Amino acid sequence: MRPYVICHMMGPLDGELLVDRWSPSTGRPAEVLIAEYDRVHEALEGDAWIAGRAVGAEFAEGQPHPPEPVPAVERPLHVARAGAEEYAVLIDPHGKLHWTGPETYGAPLVMVLGRDVPDAHLAELAADGISYIVSKQPEIDLGRTLEALSANFGVRRLILEGGAHTNAAFLKAGLVDEISLVLFPAIGGHSGSQTLFEAGEDGLADRVRLSLVSAEVRQAGAVALRYRVAYPPA
Repeated sequence: MRPYVICHMMGPLDGELLVDRWSPSTGRPAEVLIAEYDRVHEALEGDAWIAGRAVGAEFAEGQPHPPEPVPAVERPLHVARAGAEEYAVLIDPHGKLHWTGPETYGAPLVMVLGRDVPDAHLAELAADGISYIVSKQPEIDLGRTLEALSANFGVRRLILEGGAHTNAAFLKAGLVDEISLVLFPAIGGHSGSQTLFEAGEDGLADRVRLSLVSAEVRQAGAVALRYRVAYPPA
């Protein structure tokens, strides 16, 4: 059993990803827009949120500090804290993120790691009180990751807040149940800019179907849109 997944993002009319590049178009500070996005996030009532390495790098402030000598480590799973009200889950295939404590934004960390991440990095995480899930396959299996989050951490409702490639990977795997988009009255308009969903040359046009669930006018001129996601037969 996997959690119910809501991909929650914010953007301008053209879908540009990086807030600082389009927020001046609103005439409001980026902090005001992010606060409105966060209010919608809270209303979604997730018990965990998940993002990719690029997002995690924005607030992983530690340096490598593995214990010496490296002790025996648990694979593929280490549960440092069970039963938390909310978890912060970061996908870090190569073990590049390092932390100064077991939480970020007040939520216990759960790291999702590639099979070849060395024992020294796992020992570092465990010593910091951080939970982890290590892939058994060469590539991280997102479906199995979600099952592990449900079975071992009690995650029932997961908020996906990628990077563009992480969002698209979940959609391509058929693992997103809803999309929540806080749409602001702004246009970025930068050529070649990264957008909210990026799935390579194949794209997503023939992979997903969206149906509107709700539309709500919010503060700062935003509209909160929710869509149910369906996956047409191959």
